[in-house]
Amino acid sequence: MAVNLSKNGTALTAAFKEVVDEKSSTNWALFTYEGNSNDIRLAEKGDGGLEELVEELNSGKIMYAFCRVQDPNSGLPKYVLINWTGEGVKDARKGQCAHHVSSMATFLRGAHVTINARAEDDVEPEVIMEKVAKASGANYSFHKEAPSRFQDSGPQGPVGSVYQKTNAMSEIKRTNKDNFWAQTEKDEEKRRKEERAKADDERQHLEKERKDREAKEAGQREKRDKEKASQIDEQKKYQQKQDSTTKEQEKQRYEAASLISQRASNPREMFKQRERGITPSDSDVPSVPPVSPQPEPDVDDGQSRCEYEEHVEQQEEQEEAPLPQEQVEEEAPAAHIQVAPKEPAQPEVEENNVEELTPDETPDKGACARALYDYQAADDTEISFDPDDILTGIEMIDEGWWRGYSPNGHFGMFPANYVEMM
Repeated sequence: MAVNLSKNGTALTAAFKEVVDEKSSTNWALFTYEGNSNDIRLAEKGDGGLEELVEELNSGKIMYAFCRVQDPNSGLPKYVLINWTGEGVKDARKGQCAHHVSSMATFLRGAHVTINARAEDDVEPEVIMEKVAKASGANYSFHKEAPSRFQDSGPQGPVGSVYQKTNAMSEIKRTNKDNFWAQTEKDEEKRRKEERAKADDERQHLEKERKDREAKEAGQREKRDKEKASQIDEQKKYQQKQDSTTKEQEKQRYEAASLISQRASNPREMFKQRERGITPSDSDVPSVPPVSPQPEPDVDDGQSRCEYEEHVEQQEEQEEAPLPQEQVEEEAPAAHIQVAPKEPAQPEVEENNVEELTPDETPDKGACARALYDYQAADDTEISFDPDDILTGIEMIDEGWWRGYSPNGHFGMFPANYVEMM
């Protein structure tokens, strides 16, 4: 909203006229707003000059001061308008009253110096008077002129002349001088042309060097890009090879694990029971199919009958004959599976002694097998081996699990599908 000067117009005009009147003792007047409204009122007036006016300024209000001072240069009266915005005034109020400054300047017309002040340092009397002196436009005093400035100082010296007598030789010399300057101009023009040609040659040389440098850098950059691309391709090929190898190993491990998971019973528990002399239950031991009797041949004559009887007798003699130690060791697990002997549990010392035997200490290595994959033992009852290791003393205690001696001499179980018989 616009500033309101009509509400208290009489008092405002009277105070302004008192300050302007040189015969009046009042030399300053201070104006402000009524509360938070836009109505201007007379706040204070006095005859103490700038010193008294500055003391009346309030840091929490927006005020307008009009003061009459004396010009230090000419001694004439000058008028100063001060637009005071205290530091404690809110920003919203400052924004509302920002466009009131022009209206107050129109009302308090005739000011020679206008000062926008926010702090006490801006309204120091010395600072204001210095601005008044600079704005006066005349740095002089009628009462301080030197009295002898326009007085006669006596006779002056002779007045000189610029006249010279015409001399033919000097004229000739002047003509030579003109030729000299003409030659000088020609030499200068020649020198400029040479400088331009030299600058053009230098510019062309620099341009050629720049192109050569850019071509060289482009070749080096292309070479680096090719090397980087080849390295990336090699890295990709190596990574693909590693991935294929890893996938193949994972596939083999998965197949081995799937074969192990398909076994009907837990051979490790059965092996522990056999070592302790405990007969497994019928449900744990797989049933052995009965041996189907061989059918007797149809004999029509006595000769065939005799040959059959001789063949039967030979088989019985072979069964009664003692088996070799290797065959006894190989067939022993099968006999234990079919008929479990009722023997007392063996002490742990015997088990440990059996496991510590090496293939060199056994009378015969027995059946041997070659490892196809690597296997790590899960506990003390199993053995570990690497691919292509030779396992000796093989005992086929189950379709999925066998036991034997590892290359380091330990005896224990291992999955049957991890090896192949030799």
